[in-house]
This record gives sequence, C-alpha cells and structure tokens, in this order.
Amino acid sequence: MMNSNSKVLFRADPTGVELIQWLIDPIIAMVMWYVSVRVVGGHFREDDFVLCVLLFLLTFPGQRYERIDGGTLTDLVAHWAMVAGLLVLLGYATEYIYRFYPKGIMLWLAATPVAQLMAHGLMNGLFASFFRHHSEQEKAVVIGLNETGRRLVESLKHSDQHGMSLAGIFDDRGLDRLGEDLPCKHLGSLKHVAEYVKAQQVSRIYIALPMASQPRILKLLDDLRDTTTSIYFVPDLFTFDLIQARLDRVGDLPVVAVCETPFYGMNMILKRVSDIIFSIVILVLIAPIMAAVALAVKMDSKGPVLFKQRRYGLDGKEILVYKFRSMTVCEDGAAVVQAQKNDQRVTKVGAFIRKTSLDELPQFINVLEGKMSIVGPRPHAVAHNEQYRKLIKGYMVRHKVKPGITGWAQVNGYRGETETLDKMEKRIEYDLDYLRNWSLRLDVSIILRTALLVIRDRNAF
Repeated sequence: MMNSNSKVLFRADPTGVELIQWLIDPIIAMVMWYVSVRVVGGHFREDDFVLCVLLFLLTFPGQRYERIDGGTLTDLVAHWAMVAGLLVLLGYATEYIYRFYPKGIMLWLAATPVAQLMAHGLMNGLFASFFRHHSEQEKAVVIGLNETGRRLVESLKHSDQHGMSLAGIFDDRGLDRLGEDLPCKHLGSLKHVAEYVKAQQVSRIYIALPMASQPRILKLLDDLRDTTTSIYFVPDLFTFDLIQARLDRVGDLPVVAVCETPFYGMNMILKRVSDIIFSIVILVLIAPIMAAVALAVKMDSKGPVLFKQRRYGLDGKEILVYKFRSMTVCEDGAAVVQAQKNDQRVTKVGAFIRKTSLDELPQFINVLEGKMSIVGPRPHAVAHNEQYRKLIKGYMVRHKVKPGITGWAQVNGYRGETETLDKMEKRIEYDLDYLRNWSLRLDVSIILRTALLVIRDRNAF
C-alpha cells in the first residue's frame, strides 16, 4: 500500500510555496533540455518545443521535498528515470528520437536530476531563511485528542509551515483517561481555552472535536469571539473511507465531496489524452504480434479468435471487453469459474498467451473506444461483481473510474486467480488506494512495472 502519511484530507488549492515546489521539476527538466541543446551547438526548434510540452505534462506536479537526504536522492532519481525511460522508449518506438542530438540527449539525461536536486535544496534554504527572518513565531493549539486530533498533532509537528510551533492540546478528559503517551503537552479543558489564547497570544486554533460535539463547539466559538486568533475546524471525516475528498460549492452552499472520481476537470482530459496517445503508439508497435497471436489461436483450436466478455465499466455500466480466446470453453454466464493452474479448459496457445498477458492485447482497442483505460482497476466478470459487491465493503467504488488493462493491485502481486475472499479484499484495497492517490506519474510507473512483470511473472494462468 502507499504510505498513508502521503495522503491528504482534501484536494485543496495549493499555497504559493506548494505551487513553486510543484513547478521545480518540470521547469528544471525543460530548462536543462534547452541548455543541453545549446551546449552541443544545436538550435531550439519546434520539435524541442513539443518535447518540452510533453515533459511538463509528465512531470507536473513535481515532487515536494521538505528535506534533502539519501532518501530524497533515491526518490528523485527513480522518478526521473521513470519519466526519461518512458520518453526514450516512445522516442525509439516512433523514431522521433532521431530528430534530436544524441550528445544533447545524453547530457540532458545525466544533468537534469542533479539540477533538480540542487534546485530543491536551494529553494528549501530560501524558504527557511525567508520565514526565519520575516515571520514571527506563531503558536498553535489543538482542541480534542481523538484519532483526528492525534493525526493533526503529528502533522503539525512535522509540518513544513515554517515559523509555527505547537503549544499543546486541550481536552475535557483528564490525564487519567488520556493516558501517559500524549503526543504533546496537555494544557487543560475546553473552559480554559479562551483564557490561555489571550494570555499566550495563540495565533491558530485547530478544533478536532467530533461532529456529535456541536454544542461544545458552538460554546467554544462563542468564547473565542473576544480574540483575534485564527480558528480552523477539522471534521472527523477520517471515520469515512475518503476517496478524492475535496471542497466544492453548490450555489452559495459549501459542500464536501467524500467519495469522488479523481478524473474531473483537467485530470479527466489528461487521463483521456494519455490513454489515446499510449494506446495508438502501442497498437502500432504490437500489430505484428497481434496478427501472429490471432493466427496461432485460430490454428490451435476451434472457435473465434476474439472472446468478448461482459464486464462492468464506468459507473457500473456493462461493457464488452475484448481478449484473445485462451480456452476451449467461453464462459460468460451466471456461474463463472476462475481459471486455475492446470485448468483443462486452457488451450496450449492459451496457456502461453495468458502467462505472457498477450491475451489482453485487444483491450487497447477498448481503450481507444473510451470504454477502458490503460491503467485502472481490472474488470471482473459480471457474476463475480454481483457476488463480491455483497461481501466486500466499497467494492463498487472501484467503478468510479474506467477499468484498466493493468492496475495498482496487479503490480503489487494481486494478479491472476483470487481464490479466497481475503485475496479479493486485498485487491480491492489496492484498487481504492489507486483512486485516492492517482497521478499521471503513478500511471506511468504502473505501466513500466507491468512491462517488467510480464517478462518474469508466473502468477497468471
């Protein structure tokens, strides 16, 4: 699973500092390409401009590093290798790479991660220096030490908000009930908040009380009207399984999206454009392979070359998914039996194309049709959907997005047969994790990891 600490509660608008940090990687990558072209004696042409636009799409938003250490270097180089490797692969596949200077490409590949690392270190130093010399030390307190309050305390203690210090927490429960392992100092009960805020000149108050405590919250807000402190309310939405939670408005009313697709607005356009580009390039490259597989399937056993399976797609609507036929029996009814090792229904050619995932290649046509994505939760048989939606909490949430040819669950070991409920639950857990944390960079990473797995994975039959 992804690191839960990297998740955010709301997809809120970025601050100025965050936006600058997001722009460092794409801007440095584009600038270093221009510098590399000029160093080798070339001229910046239209092809170079197109490459820079593609670079920006693949690297924005960039990584945010609060500190520079060995882990930062590893993470930065890994992300750069992923993006650069994809560009070089596409360049060779389309022969577009031959339009550029080889020495310039080598210089750019080597110099860019070094420049990005230096830029992050420089910007972090500048931000720290600015806040140290131009900002007064602000005090903050947290009201309520429930699960949300504890997470908030940890976030504030490790926050990159320079110039802020956490003074402690207020909670009506005494130390005998809160325990001795407090994450910070206990300052008293709620009736002491207003007095403490005035005396200690507290700048920020974070209220992390549960929604059921509305009377206490209203009383506290009334007590704080005689202060100038900034007040933030942190609702206990961690009790929900949040999927792309964000703030929105309906007319003049503020609303909170608790479960939403990651593909709205520009994200929807970016996802669709990347699907079209990748699928066209891949279909051109694999056309001879698809022709050979089709011929082998036809010669190996009687029946159609393609098998059309009924699956649930976006919003739970039925779609037809194309696959090369790998079995003598084409089951797609109410009682579907998953393929198992040494399954007698699997043909000789079918065993090979299933192991190498060649049977999935026609699904790139589904991607072009707009029924699937290259990356997304794998589609299950309709019969399995009806079975598991009753057994696994949140199962149908995975249909907030289009099904994919490969997915986050598959590159983490949940590929092939899921013979137990526990395994299916873990697969769904990874699918929902993908929805929470989607980015184009994550899609590219999954595509590259899938390519490596196809070569050595034996967990398909």
